[in-house]
Amino acid sequence: MHRRLFCLALASAAALCHLPSTAAPTYPDRPVALVVPFPPGGPTDALARRLADALKDQLGQTVVVENRGGAGGNIGAEYVAHAKPDGYTILFGTSGPLAINVSLYKNQQYDPQKSYAPVVRIGHLPNILVVHPSVPARDMDELIAYAKENPDKLSYASSGNGASSHLAGILFNKMAGTQILHVPYKGTGPALNDLLGGQVSMSFTDILTALPHVQAGSLRAIGLASAQRSDALPQLPTLAEQGLDGYDVSVFFGIVAPRGTPDEIVAQLNRAFVAALANPSIKEALHKQGIVPAQDQTPQGLADFIGEQVPKWRAVIRDAGVSLD
Repeated sequence: MHRRLFCLALASAAALCHLPSTAAPTYPDRPVALVVPFPPGGPTDALARRLADALKDQLGQTVVVENRGGAGGNIGAEYVAHAKPDGYTILFGTSGPLAINVSLYKNQQYDPQKSYAPVVRIGHLPNILVVHPSVPARDMDELIAYAKENPDKLSYASSGNGASSHLAGILFNKMAGTQILHVPYKGTGPALNDLLGGQVSMSFTDILTALPHVQAGSLRAIGLASAQRSDALPQLPTLAEQGLDGYDVSVFFGIVAPRGTPDEIVAQLNRAFVAALANPSIKEALHKQGIVPAQDQTPQGLADFIGEQVPKWRAVIRDAGVSLD
């Protein structure tokens, strides 16, 4: 009797092993939030929305753009850093929140190298050094010579303290041995208006903003503030080519997830973004915005790049004595 019951129990257990198990939900089984740490309407927001549309085909789910702007991108970046690491909340990051702010803000509540799982590096937007036509310089050597001979005459506009356009000037002064005065504005628009009006002498701004004015002759391009030349102005040399070896101040874009996100989800997100970035409409959108696609689109590639950028800007910010609350 006992032997019979034992055999029945074994048979029942074996049968249970062959029953279909309740499978875990396949990622993603609901919409994914793509957090943009800036207000709606800017270039980062516009690119994020285009990518979100393209990602729907890759992930089979809606990707919803959430704007959480403020504190130079820190509010949205901190939100994602503390989100559940399940792949449903990811950050569309830029140079500020992913490399610069950690050294700039006194009380930042996340670390770009420790708080995230890198997903993909999208590309970078080259900056360009432009001057008002009244400045008697047509290349970098002439500009540096004039700045040294006339230390009180030149000023550079930025979109605000701590912005990449501010740090670009700090790095230029350091590498060129000049003391060009910084004039901060509340945004790119006011800075550009005063530059066009001649109230300030020069600015480091993105190529998309500057290009129409360079083509119209209302601004003069001195050099690209990036490592490579731009297809938009192929004849314009970089500042590095003109003697500032290693000078590179570009705004980069990358996608990160909260630290602890499973590797398989990070890999799936990476594949989805790489496929979306290969979409002809996305490639055209990047080109129109002046964005140069990244060569290395692996998660490790983004991790390595952030690892290079953080100490670079830490040194610049420390030497300049700049900090924000």
